[in-house]
Amino acid sequence: MNERLSQALNECPSSLANALLPYLNSDTFHASFSATEVIALQQSSGLSSTELALALLPLAASYAFAPLSDFKVGAIAHGASGRWYLGANMEFITTPLQQTVHAEQSAINHAWISGETRLNQMTVNYTPCGHCRQFMNELNCAEQLLIQLPDTPPRTLPFYLPHAFGPKDLGITHTLFDPQIHAMTMHHDPLINAALSAASQSYAPYTHAYSAVALLLDTGQRVAGRYAENAAFNPSLPPLQSALIILRLQGYDPSSITRAVFVEIAGAAISQKSATLTTLSALGCHDIETLTFTTNG
Repeated sequence: MNERLSQALNECPSSLANALLPYLNSDTFHASFSATEVIALQQSSGLSSTELALALLPLAASYAFAPLSDFKVGAIAHGASGRWYLGANMEFITTPLQQTVHAEQSAINHAWISGETRLNQMTVNYTPCGHCRQFMNELNCAEQLLIQLPDTPPRTLPFYLPHAFGPKDLGITHTLFDPQIHAMTMHHDPLINAALSAASQSYAPYTHAYSAVALLLDTGQRVAGRYAENAAFNPSLPPLQSALIILRLQGYDPSSITRAVFVEIAGAAISQKSATLTTLSALGCHDIETLTFTTNG
C-alpha cells in the first residue's frame, strides 16, 4: 500500500480502517466499491450508508494530484448499480488552469467510463463550485441527484443550482450517462483501437466533435478516456483529462505514460488536438499519434 492510502486510513475510524485494509492491499482495487462491498464495510464498521460515504472521503481525497494548490478534494459518485466510485481533483504544472480536473468531474467520469448508466448521489468533502454544479447538470439524473456534504443535510442538485441552464434548453434529451454509440471502423493497433472504441462512446451533442485519448503506460497497461460535453461549453471534460482521471485512480502518475493516441472525428467544428498535445508534452509524453476518423452511420 502506498503512503497516500496509508495516511488516508489514519483519518478513518479504526473499525473502518481495519475493514478497508484487505481492499487497499489488493492489486485489483481501483478506487471503487461494489454494492456488496459497501454493505460489508457498513457491517464491519457499524456505520450507516451516509456515515460510511463521509468517512471514505479522506480515501477519495488521497487520489488528488494537486502540485499547485496542495488543496485536496475528494468525491464519491454513487451509481444506481450500488457501486461507489471515488474521485479527486487534478492539477498539472506548466499548463493553463483550464486543464485542471475537479473532484466531482473525476468521480462522475470514473463511473461513466466504468459503464454506470445513472447516479443517485454525490458525496463531496467541500461544497461543489459553480463549474461542478453545471457539469453535474448535464447528467441524465440531474433533477434527482442528491448532494451530500459533511455536516449538511442531503439536498438535490436543483437546490444548489436553481434556475439552471442545461441540455433541455438546447433541445437535448439524450444526455450524459445515456448510451452513446457512434459506429466507426476499428484498427489493428491495440492502442489506436482503444482510442477509437472510447471515441465511439464520447458525448458531444452540441458540436458532434467526438474524440478520445488512449494512453500506454510503462507497465504495458492501456488507459482510455473520452470527451464529455456540456451545455454551458466551458465545463466540458476533455478526453485527455478523462483518461488521466482513470490513470490516477488506478494508482499511476502521469510520468508512467510512454505513448499516447488522440483521435477525433474529421471535419468537426472544434478540435481538442492542440490542447491535448500541449498538455501531454507538459506531462513528459512526446510519443503522440493523432488520427481523424469518420463514423459508419
